Amino acid sequence: MEPVLFYGVPQGCSLGSIVALEWLGQPYRLSRVEMLEHPWDVRYERVNPLYKTPALVLEDGTALSQSPAILGNLAARGIDQRLGFEQGTRDFDRFNQMLAFLNCDLFSAFGPHWTLHAMPQPSAADRALLQRIGREGVAEVCAHLETLLKDRDWLLGARRTMVDAYFTGIGRWIGYFELFDLAREYPRLHAYLQRLDADPAVRFAKAIEKGEPVTGCGAFRGHLTLDELMPRLAA
Repeated sequence: MEPVLFYGVPQGCSLGSIVALEWLGQPYRLSRVEMLEHPWDVRYERVNPLYKTPALVLEDGTALSQSPAILGNLAARGIDQRLGFEQGTRDFDRFNQMLAFLNCDLFSAFGPHWTLHAMPQPSAADRALLQRIGREGVAEVCAHLETLLKDRDWLLGARRTMVDAYFTGIGRWIGYFELFDLAREYPRLHAYLQRLDADPAVRFAKAIEKGEPVTGCGAFRGHLTLDELMPRLAA
């Protein structure tokens, strides 16, 4: 059977992995995880013992977690399409450097915002502190991206790669938390996000998250439940 991606809603970074699968254009399936419904099914430990998404169940039944590992796996399948690069090349190093930057710097910069989001009744002081720390962290990363995009359309150059797919899942949080006037403060980053939003694969992934009927590139083979996947999971 084709690989199966467990994706989380709402606002999961796993959106980027759905976009990556669409860009790759090879058969795949999805399994939906409502992240706010607790407790999670204990059987999900077979997929990821940390109970997080995304997770990709591979053809042999083993599960791969962590977005960089998943995007790296998909990139290796898309080398002919220039969505990834051969190991040992300078482009491969640049790819991994950017993927690590997005995962470590950009993703973690939103940590204070998600912490505040999860607090039932934060004090005014806690709210102000977390908002300030979070905004400063995201602003630093946005400034770096704004500089990078000065002479390129995509994060690594003239062509899109799997790092751009990953960015779709976390870059949207800038607007979700209403942190900046992007068009005014980071116009190149704003234009880049608009270009991504207009991509058919991104529109497909967002419709999937909303549970709307949608037609993608033709590679999507439908959803599977955890019940249906259990016999396939490797011990």
